[in-house]
Amino acid sequence: MTVWDDLVGQHRVVEALRAAAGGHGMSHAWLFTGPPGSGRSNAAVAFAAALECERGPGPEAGCGVCHACHTVLAGSHADVTMVRTEKLSIGVDEVRDLVRRSALAPSGRRSQVMIVEDADRLTDQACNALLKAIEEPTERTVWILCAPTVEDVLPTIRSRCRLVTLTTPTTDDVAAFLVRTDGVAESLASYAARASQGHIGRARALARDESTRNRRREVVSYPAKLTTLGACMTAAANLAEVTKEEADEVTKALDAREKSDLDVAFGVVERGRRPREYAPALSALERGQRTRAKRRHLDMVDRGLMDLVSVYRDAIAVATGVPGRLVNEEIRNDVEVVARTSTPEQNLQRIAAIFAAREQMLEFNVPVALALESMMVALRAPERARG
Repeated sequence: MTVWDDLVGQHRVVEALRAAAGGHGMSHAWLFTGPPGSGRSNAAVAFAAALECERGPGPEAGCGVCHACHTVLAGSHADVTMVRTEKLSIGVDEVRDLVRRSALAPSGRRSQVMIVEDADRLTDQACNALLKAIEEPTERTVWILCAPTVEDVLPTIRSRCRLVTLTTPTTDDVAAFLVRTDGVAESLASYAARASQGHIGRARALARDESTRNRRREVVSYPAKLTTLGACMTAAANLAEVTKEEADEVTKALDAREKSDLDVAFGVVERGRRPREYAPALSALERGQRTRAKRRHLDMVDRGLMDLVSVYRDAIAVATGVPGRLVNEEIRNDVEVVARTSTPEQNLQRIAAIFAAREQMLEFNVPVALALESMMVALRAPERARG
């Protein structure tokens, strides 16, 4: 077992990072890019573990069994700091704290590793603060930034980083990973791998949770049903409701735990009264929780939109005679209905409408319900299909 075992379908990336951890081609700043679910964060943590490994530098760096590797993978290593956010952006204050920490000497004999998981969410001021640290790096400090594409990072930052590009894992690679690590049956692993479209986290959720599979089945059934304006409005309302429920399931327990921790920290439970400082602290906590809930809801909606895109891509594949299994093989009849009642050009326009709705919600803060209603109307079946 090594730290690289969970990087699915990234053989070239693993080779490059192994070499760097062994002292060949090392840089003080790295930019890991790749589509969602490709394993950018996992690759960053694995690389950090290899840099801290007690058997490195050398070919055995990243052994996965030494104390340093274990603590990095567990997120408890003193010299590895990861910044991840549940908010819509990473502010300048967080980055300045990170820069100050990067100036400290590592407590161990290796490097101080700073990982920014969502570098695409840095504000302009945060980018400027980070740029200064990367331009004038501290000795024995390594920066690892993660973003979907190089365009999501300032040109002045990416020009100072060594680029590592991860690819979407193949369906076979994801299915084999699920069978090996989670003990999933091969048929279920194959379904989860196809339905997730190479997204490792999504594949695991689909393989483990029946309710997640049911929610996805409902979403991918929409395209064949969008024959009237009423059906479009109903589908939009259902998608908004389903994704909100899924997001609430994730955040509800975390919100309650954070509230309980705050009460304990201020002695509310023990003394039975609230000190003066408690109210602003509670207000700040609730504000952060609302922001996190909004981002989580948008993430769930985005996932649903990608499931819709997969149906229209399948319809285009059926219409054009592309060989191979469909992403949504289980609903092939519905896919054939969409392919039969629309041209490939119309389905491409529908995919464009889905991405337009996605941009409206993520970039322009358009209310979810309004964006989904407009999108569903654009996805409505053509007149000849309704007649």
